[in-house]
Amino acid sequence: MTASAAATTAKAPQTPQLDQARPESLGLSPARLQAMSDAFKREIDKGSIPGVTVLVSRRGHIGWFEALGRQAPGSDAPMRPDSLFRIFSMTKPIVSVGIMQLVEDGYLQLDDPLQKFIPEFENTSVGVVDNGKLDLVPLNRPITIQDLLRHTSGITYDHVGDGPIHRMYRESRVRSRKITNEEHARLIAELPLVCQPGAAWNYSRSTDILGRVIEVIAGKTLGAFLTERILAPLQMTETAFHTGAENKHRLAEAFPTDPWTGDPVALFNMLEKPVMESGGGGLVSTTMDYARFCQMLLSGGTLHGTRIIGRKTLQLMASNHLEPHIPPDNYILPPGHGFGLGFAVRTEPGISPFPGSVGQFYWSGIAGTFFWIDPAEDMFAVFMSQGPGQREYFRTLVRNLVYAAVE
Repeated sequence: MTASAAATTAKAPQTPQLDQARPESLGLSPARLQAMSDAFKREIDKGSIPGVTVLVSRRGHIGWFEALGRQAPGSDAPMRPDSLFRIFSMTKPIVSVGIMQLVEDGYLQLDDPLQKFIPEFENTSVGVVDNGKLDLVPLNRPITIQDLLRHTSGITYDHVGDGPIHRMYRESRVRSRKITNEEHARLIAELPLVCQPGAAWNYSRSTDILGRVIEVIAGKTLGAFLTERILAPLQMTETAFHTGAENKHRLAEAFPTDPWTGDPVALFNMLEKPVMESGGGGLVSTTMDYARFCQMLLSGGTLHGTRIIGRKTLQLMASNHLEPHIPPDNYILPPGHGFGLGFAVRTEPGISPFPGSVGQFYWSGIAGTFFWIDPAEDMFAVFMSQGPGQREYFRTLVRNLVYAAVE
């Protein structure tokens, strides 16, 4: 079956053009935003990061957009507003919107079993560790599309633990950029789950599997589908699974060794076209491109009159889908938060060690990129850097500094 390639173009109320406005006209303190800029300049001067970009938008207009520091270590080239970044897991929200477009088109439902689209998952087993021995048991129920979107599938990542299944992931070829999405899905189906579907929240390769589901339904590559249905309609012309050699001078790079730990840092080559188009972490983008995606989310699924996703569908995505008995498994999902269909969702005004609003939703990338949408404040922010070891620190820092500027 083939999903419609045409993006929905039904006219909706016009959204602002993301033009620049004076911060004070948007209820943002110029002094506090300058303090934010100064804080990141201090971090750059200390050698924590080569450079960063920070974009803050409120009420449909950009109140602050700054590129600071260097684009790459060992280079005199300044960070640019149009520098290109590996956004890694910030790919996930884009792919999740793509899946929900197919739900809206009637090609799948959230409670559909994954094996309906990828039959190999019918035989997936669950690994249970008992006295150091790994036993395999059958599924209590199939993995669903909803499980994949909210990371309750039992699939995992090799870097989020050191159990026997995580080691099996590390010993497999699932990290290769030279296999197809189909081959990747088959490999994952052969590996045991870390828990029964729906039993726990485990950050995972689930969104990579959703990328393959899109390919099966749409009958085209994930990249082609995302371009036709999301990236081109939003004019995200710089966002793709690689970039051309003509953009070599715009690539943001990390330090070769982590400045805090001395560990080596190895990130993929943005100029190399991968065979696998990773729905969980493969896209390259710019700050402004991702800002357009964020404004669409903040505007209820539309940008400049083009509807990408339905308002009620997006509302469902940005709601908590973790039942009380589904605990998060690690630091990736902070206290006071749940998880929706592709986004973390703030559920409490307190508990978390950083400011925000109930209903705020966000996600980030392992190399140092981050965004959040705050409907209560009619605001979003995009932070871009390439510093894996500093990502948690900078995510908290930028939240503290931006919210200090909200008047």
